[in-house]
Amino acid sequence: MRLVWQLVAVAAVSFVGGQGVTVAQDKSPWLTLVVGVLTAVVAVPVYGWVVRRTEHRPVTEVARAGAGAAIARGAVIGVLLCGAVLANLAFLGHYRVDGLGSPAGAVGLFGFMAAAAVTEELLYRGVLFRIIEERTGTWLALTLTGALFGLSHLLNPHADLWGAVAIAVEAGGMLGAAYIATRSLWVPIGLHFGWNFAVGGIFSTEVSGNGTPQGLLDAATSGPKLISGGDFGPEGSLYTVVFGVLITIAFLWLARRRGHLVPRRRRTDRAAAAVTLAR
Repeated sequence: MRLVWQLVAVAAVSFVGGQGVTVAQDKSPWLTLVVGVLTAVVAVPVYGWVVRRTEHRPVTEVARAGAGAAIARGAVIGVLLCGAVLANLAFLGHYRVDGLGSPAGAVGLFGFMAAAAVTEELLYRGVLFRIIEERTGTWLALTLTGALFGLSHLLNPHADLWGAVAIAVEAGGMLGAAYIATRSLWVPIGLHFGWNFAVGGIFSTEVSGNGTPQGLLDAATSGPKLISGGDFGPEGSLYTVVFGVLITIAFLWLARRRGHLVPRRRRTDRAAAAVTLAR
């Protein structure tokens, strides 16, 4: 039942905050910023509270110590990743900047992306991956939650099977690996936010097929769908998949070096755990 309670608690914050952001987007970018950041700020203590109540342990994955630096590191990786992808598209003539776009739009997108990054990481890495990993081990949990993360994006506009596969590999794998390497949610939150905000808020391209407002730059992408990502955005680009896989490998290498990989529990281990709980 802890899985259910944790999912319900975080999903409730995500739903209410998402509705608030949607309403705010029609009124003011500054209101969107406030509502989005507030959603992100509220979601973390709600997650901490429900995990403490259902698991009776310190919630170290969202510990305050070092949180700011970890988020910043993740955000830098996300922005650099986006910059590398779009630099390659620009070199091929598939990304063009025509000047300054909408700073106000970038402000609103900051709040929108903050809410999305925090709530999605709490749901997928904080709840689903962490609990599934206890039962199945790191590798199967990473595969299952990555696939689920990709499939969830099929609900987005302009989504197709390739976009879902790309998201599962480049984002589901990379963000899960970031959590495994650090055993903290702050780096994947920062990485998720840095990528999303850079894609939409800075470079003004589509984000997972969503029709987001124009960001800081007045820019446009073009070219073959497998290279540019088409209407789905750079997340559907082969460049993003390749770079995302490379970062995933780096995080998993670090996780192995730190001894953070969890082996699959044998049936006898699960039986012993069940007996212990029964006592």
